[in-house]
Amino acid sequence: MKRISAVLIAVLFVALSVEAKVDLPSVFGDNMVLQRNASVAFWGTAKASSKVTIRPSWDKSKVVVESDADGKWFARVQTPEAGGPYTVTVSDGEKLVLDNVLIGEVWFCSGQSNMEMMVKGSKGQPVNGGIDAVLDAKPETPIRMLNVRKCVSATPKEDCDAIWLEHTQDAVANTSAVAYFFARDLYRALNVPIGIIVSAWGGTLIEPWMSRDVFEREFKNYDLSFLDQPELPKLPQYQPCTLFNGMVHPLIPYTIKGWIWYQGESNRDMYQDYAALQTAYAAMMREKWGNPKMPFYFVQIAPYAFKGKPKGETAAMLMEAQAKSLETIPYSGMATTADIGEEWCIHPARKQEVGRRLALMALKKDYGMALDGAFAPQYDKMEVREDGKIILHFKNNDCGIGPVNENLKCFEVAGEDQIFYPAVGRVMRGYDRIEVTCPAEVKVPVAVRYAFGNYVPGVLKNGRGVAVAPFRTDNWPEKK
Repeated sequence: MKRISAVLIAVLFVALSVEAKVDLPSVFGDNMVLQRNASVAFWGTAKASSKVTIRPSWDKSKVVVESDADGKWFARVQTPEAGGPYTVTVSDGEKLVLDNVLIGEVWFCSGQSNMEMMVKGSKGQPVNGGIDAVLDAKPETPIRMLNVRKCVSATPKEDCDAIWLEHTQDAVANTSAVAYFFARDLYRALNVPIGIIVSAWGGTLIEPWMSRDVFEREFKNYDLSFLDQPELPKLPQYQPCTLFNGMVHPLIPYTIKGWIWYQGESNRDMYQDYAALQTAYAAMMREKWGNPKMPFYFVQIAPYAFKGKPKGETAAMLMEAQAKSLETIPYSGMATTADIGEEWCIHPARKQEVGRRLALMALKKDYGMALDGAFAPQYDKMEVREDGKIILHFKNNDCGIGPVNENLKCFEVAGEDQIFYPAVGRVMRGYDRIEVTCPAEVKVPVAVRYAFGNYVPGVLKNGRGVAVAPFRTDNWPEKK
């Protein structure tokens, strides 16, 4: 009996020792990227009421904090200019060493299937340039990826299933194409390590990515009672808050530069609410991360024959709602896709171009690069002349609109009867205005639309190849 007791005591001692070891959430690990020149957040658990020491190898300093009665602790560590690899040692008496750590730029990447779609593409749906990106991948390239495994939850989770990966062929192939090409262009321009955290789930609405407190404060018409039930309903990934709880909350407040977002297709039938929802979503993300000016760049959904109706207007209304949210979300930008849609495929292959347009905006606005044309020109106003010609004016147009010297046939014009007819546009001298005519059918025009439909490929681009978003000058209701 004495021997058994001694064995039991030894087992209990080992178990308690293992349980007490300092522990970090999955967002911290070997191969991670930390935001440069920042006071970055570190947190985790350790022995209750114990001192936790963090020692980074980039200098001789250390940070010491004390865990609370539950063993939880939080600290901030100052990072240097970009570089690495480094180590970070975290200890409460027992050391945990994080190896191969880089210092650079970190971005969060989220959304639905067009963000989730991997560099390698999917069945019958390739990604242009994807196979070349995979073949060119080398571990020594300082781009690192953290892909968050899909998870739903009724309450905010403290951790998620994720691991930082080096720039290997397998890791690149299985990472979001939009996020990867965005990161690759940042790296090419900045020549510093880039880390991307990808949290995406195909087919999801914006509501699951938002927190409960936002709905209780701003959208009280949503029924959230299911969150208090023992089990989530079927297909919980389509319910409010579930993805924020499982796939965003565990990452907060890991220090990031900003975030990119590609979502909206699943909200197209509720376009009337989307501008308000996206505005609230952006404010929520900034509030949770404690950074009211955190950069936010999102992708306008691409033209596509939604519900088999290329000439329908539902998708165009959602595109318009996305564009309107630029007015209510400061420190933001929209990557336009009017020229890259595919009529019968909701996942356009030109993800490389989407990533490039997102990167151009960030490089200009957040990294100070002199990149005129990084942001798409926007429709400003119209004037109707006595001869019936319409002149469209544009803002944010620092390198002109084209193509020039062509008859542009993506326009429609209507009179007071609200019946639209095909019209022709031509870029005027100065490349900042477009003249639109429809003399035969509409003598007195009152409204103009450009590429305004589910699938009406746009042709207007600025001098850097960035597409002009679809727009209309009227506010007439959707025609069913």
